[in-house]
Amino acid sequence: MAQLLQQSTDQRIVIQGTWDHFTLIQQGFEATPGAKLSYYQGTIEILMPGEDHEFFAHVIGYLLTTFLLKKGISFKPTGAKTQEMPGKASAQADQSYCIGGSKLIPDLSIEIVFSSGANKLPRYRALGVIEVWFWDDGVLTLHHLRGNEYEQIERSELPGLDQLDVNLLRRCILMAETDFAEAVQVFQRSI
Repeated sequence: MAQLLQQSTDQRIVIQGTWDHFTLIQQGFEATPGAKLSYYQGTIEILMPGEDHEFFAHVIGYLLTTFLLKKGISFKPTGAKTQEMPGKASAQADQSYCIGGSKLIPDLSIEIVFSSGANKLPRYRALGVIEVWFWDDGVLTLHHLRGNEYEQIERSELPGLDQLDVNLLRRCILMAETDFAEAVQVFQRSI
């Protein structure tokens, strides 16, 4: 009897192509759940997230959603929804949120980075995402769009999220690696 092996590492393919190539690849991946595709300036990225990638995306999304609910902040979670400016850029964040109500492009995109090497901020700048957060090798960094460039910040500047204790969030994400339930309880008690 064959057993399925759970893959814990990301698989990433980067190729060069036009927007038309990208849209054909998107069509080809429509029946492939979990695949994340992106495009910016002739670069096409296909990412198949591994177990660790998905784990951290879920943990961060759960904690952030818990914070927003507990604080009574109006929001719409949009998950890995495709964010697109046809012909220019396309991205699928691991988690994304519209603060205050539904929008075409979310206010916040969160990326889990295990096998990057490529700078994803220009892609999000082209889309007009106000804040992008990266979880990269155990470190959470926040970036806020000012004019035409992202500036790394210590605290979110989005309405309501400016109340979030980012150091608490970081500690609880790391804690979740060994005990998810305990991490959630600590986070809930502290907000």
